[in-house]
Amino acid sequence: MKKWTWREGQRPHRRQGGGHRRGWYRDNRQRSAQDEQWYGHDAGPSRRTSQRRYDNQSASSSSSSSSSSSSSASKASSAAPDLPGFYFDPEKNRYFRLLPGHNNCNPLTRERLQEKEREKQRNKLLAEDEKPRKKAPRAGLNTSLLLQKRHLGLLPESSYCRLVHEVKVSGMRRHKLEIQSTDNSNPNTDNFRLIVGDSACERVFTVNDVSHGGCKYGIMNFNSSSRGSLSVEMCDNLYFTNRKVNSICWASVNYPDSHVLLCLVGVADTPGCVSLLPASLFSNSNPDQPGMLCSFKISTAWSCAWCLNPQFDKTFSTGLSRRVIVKDAETGRTQTYSVGSDVLAQQFALRVPVLFNGCRSGEIFSIDLRQRGRRDQSWKASRFHQESAITSVRVLQDENYLLAADMLGQIKLWDVRVTKPVQEFKGHYNEHAYLPIHVNEPEGLVLAVGQDCYTRLWSLKDGHLLRTIPSPHPVANDLIPSVVFSSKLGGCRGLPGLLMAVKHDLYYFPYNTDYQEGGEQMAGFCENVSSDT
Repeated sequence: MKKWTWREGQRPHRRQGGGHRRGWYRDNRQRSAQDEQWYGHDAGPSRRTSQRRYDNQSASSSSSSSSSSSSSASKASSAAPDLPGFYFDPEKNRYFRLLPGHNNCNPLTRERLQEKEREKQRNKLLAEDEKPRKKAPRAGLNTSLLLQKRHLGLLPESSYCRLVHEVKVSGMRRHKLEIQSTDNSNPNTDNFRLIVGDSACERVFTVNDVSHGGCKYGIMNFNSSSRGSLSVEMCDNLYFTNRKVNSICWASVNYPDSHVLLCLVGVADTPGCVSLLPASLFSNSNPDQPGMLCSFKISTAWSCAWCLNPQFDKTFSTGLSRRVIVKDAETGRTQTYSVGSDVLAQQFALRVPVLFNGCRSGEIFSIDLRQRGRRDQSWKASRFHQESAITSVRVLQDENYLLAADMLGQIKLWDVRVTKPVQEFKGHYNEHAYLPIHVNEPEGLVLAVGQDCYTRLWSLKDGHLLRTIPSPHPVANDLIPSVVFSSKLGGCRGLPGLLMAVKHDLYYFPYNTDYQEGGEQMAGFCENVSSDT
């Protein structure tokens, strides 16, 4: 038997049926013409009745189909395909044409629509953040349940203290701080760019962008009362510069946090430098001598760090383009290390004089200052890589572990001994910004502000995302908040809390929910919890 194929079986059918189709259409046209003549406007009652029944049925079916289509429009809107050059509005259930470019008069550019959606999401999170009862950071986690488990012996003391801190973090509420100044007639209208707290978190070094170009920098003093309230006072002397501040760290030259180390980038005819400024320089009320003031001719410095190890307690480092400079601030002795990429982040370990560096290439390596005089790159004590440019490195108290963040938004905890990541903190957002990360080990927290202007807090133990805090101001690349978190914000009587600087405002997120009211009772509770940790 011959096997049938589609081509062979289709052709004769078309040839045989072609004439019949043409005849059928012709007969149909003739019949329809006859029907129109027979059933015209003078059609009989039976024909009119059947016609009405048919019209009613068609009308009901069309109305039901329209209602079903309208109900399914919202479902279909979410699955509406993306058409190049068009924007789909789910509320109006139709497409609108997008115009190219950043035309301010045109509300339908893709950037404006994305900005509108981000602002809508931010306002929603702000409304949720203002609620007195917030979502628990973990399922079934609350203070009463933790206390009950501790009394029953079901929860170790260390785990209880860590989980209590997580509950307190989830309950923090935003309070705006008023910055006191000797010149109250001239309030601060310049946007904050960076804030860095000292080790006791009694002083915070600030950098503000100036509207006419350049920046100004100074020091804010914080004082916490026994009731838990926090007061802020700006120092008298503010310094202006037309150069950009790339990096800041506190330096212990004469006593802990006696100086500030600044990396200034050159502009036009003004060369860049690294300045070591005494903190007393910013206050007129301090009768003491300013102390050592140095300026080192080191241009295009990306990062800086101060060594607190007793063997090299007057040593600082700077990360530059393809090299690292380690310098003694007193003697001026300099050691230069050539590397293959720009060094964007640095920090010294405390127990051993080891400097950790993060590069634009994604490489992280360490330098042991005790191994001087080695040529080539054998002085690298350890080295490992992440997928993108490193923006920040933080050494933990157990100096076998290092936190590193990059420009892909990845935050990883590395075991330096085996050069492998052991924990990842997910949710951080960064594409190209130079953003720091913060770690507070007494509370077991990791903090980072993303390029989307959201401040996120994770558990250091397991990487769980505990809280996402939206910015009080609309999202913008030049309005990314800068934060400081401390166990005792404002000195020894201070409470744990978060300090946020955004635009020209300063905000305080304290642990105690009854801020300035039940502060004294809450202070005693937090001191007990901190002593347990």
